[in-house]
Amino acid sequence: MPTVCAKPKPRGWAPVATKLAPNSPSQSRLCETPSQTRGRASQSRERLHLHYGPIDLLIDVDGTAAEVALAHQAATDVFEGVLEDLVSELPDLRRAITSASTVPTGVVAFSMWQACLPHSARFVTPMAAVAGAVADHVLNGMVQTVPTLKRAWVNNGGDIAFMLSDGAHTKLTVCTHQGTPSAQIRIRSGDGIGGIATSGWAGRSHSFGIADAVTVLAPNAASADVAATLIANEVQLPSDELDRTFVRRVQAVELQPDSDLGDAWVTTHVDKLPKQHRHAALQRGLKAAKTIMQEATIKAVFIDCQGQRMSIGECA
Repeated sequence: MPTVCAKPKPRGWAPVATKLAPNSPSQSRLCETPSQTRGRASQSRERLHLHYGPIDLLIDVDGTAAEVALAHQAATDVFEGVLEDLVSELPDLRRAITSASTVPTGVVAFSMWQACLPHSARFVTPMAAVAGAVADHVLNGMVQTVPTLKRAWVNNGGDIAFMLSDGAHTKLTVCTHQGTPSAQIRIRSGDGIGGIATSGWAGRSHSFGIADAVTVLAPNAASADVAATLIANEVQLPSDELDRTFVRRVQAVELQPDSDLGDAWVTTHVDKLPKQHRHAALQRGLKAAKTIMQEATIKAVFIDCQGQRMSIGECA
């Protein structure tokens, strides 16, 4: 997933907050289907854009004008210092989690570690949950400040933390990495879903696998983030010979010298696959999804490989 950059900030560099029109384009691979909100006076859906270094957030709040203003201020306040806190613990966050791992002290860093801990039998670093954990942190700041919000979303480059008040619902369209709709989901407040994340070799994250997109629904965005990363890693061709024929890889450090993946080989290109090979890779991803759903509370998984799809879970 996204990597926190430890490079020093230019002098005077500070978080940027921008107000956006309600229909401004989103970075997400999941698009909310607008639905009418009833029974609330002076509803406002103005979006807030918070940007600082590698972190880029789109925030959408559903409430009265006063509630939205308070929520936006709360988001801006809790966003302050997030990057610096992560950078201060970056060496530990880039190490694979083991039973002897140092427990992070920062709020966001601890959330990353906590989301990855159920999967510590695998190779995983807390960085696998960074985008989702930042989104969760900003969402929690808004909800704690304005508990009367009807709905709230924090989209961190496609990894989304959201809240639905009692009785509220939303519709989402799951899309491929090319933006093609592949599934529609209706989520209600009682479904226990508060996070959505997508991973795959074709996105901005590095992956060991060949999935174009693996989308996960979970109770929070950090848990969805790490699960999507791990499942995407397992979408593989059934033999090394096929892998050498159809897939190109380079070591992660060649793409990003400070990558937490080190010298592991990550996917940079996948040739057009015959249907049976896509099916075999998807089956491996589905098997991994079933295992990971036993390790942590994951609600649904959607896997896409060159237009062929499989899914599992309550909302699939």
